[in-house]
Amino acid sequence: MPTCGVVYVHSTPLAVCQHVEWAIARVLTAPVNLQWTVQPVDPSMRRAECSWTGRAGTGAELAAALRQWSMIRFEVTEEPSPGLDGERFMHVPGRGLFHGTMGASGDIQVGEDRLRAIMAQARAPEALAHALEKALGTAWDAELEPYRYAGDGAPVTLLTRVG
Repeated sequence: MPTCGVVYVHSTPLAVCQHVEWAIARVLTAPVNLQWTVQPVDPSMRRAECSWTGRAGTGAELAAALRQWSMIRFEVTEEPSPGLDGERFMHVPGRGLFHGTMGASGDIQVGEDRLRAIMAQARAPEALAHALEKALGTAWDAELEPYRYAGDGAPVTLLTRVG
């Protein structure tokens, strides 16, 4: 069963735009021509986004392809598909890649076993709060939020993975 998702390239240097398109095209096995616009938060950077459809796991492949450029801020989402949870990947320069399970409403979900491990390892309330914030990707969300807001109303490209 196919699934769908969105790639948000929140900021990338102009010189890397074509490389980003090639990376996405390799994963989707289809040509990609994104509509790049100036990123208002940092006018020296560009932004683009595209919706995609493909088989389950495509979101992880897209995130892996894009993370090779450490200076890019991006998010990749994959909607849930039969028998599989949704996923969200967030990348911020200097912070790296975050991966989380995504619920139907787009919220990050933390599983029972992970919560139990966090509670067992936390020695103080501050440590528990820090571990929960990390599990939820709060620092990545905080750094990406200004870039997301700047993209409201931007054009979206629709892409389909062949095969």
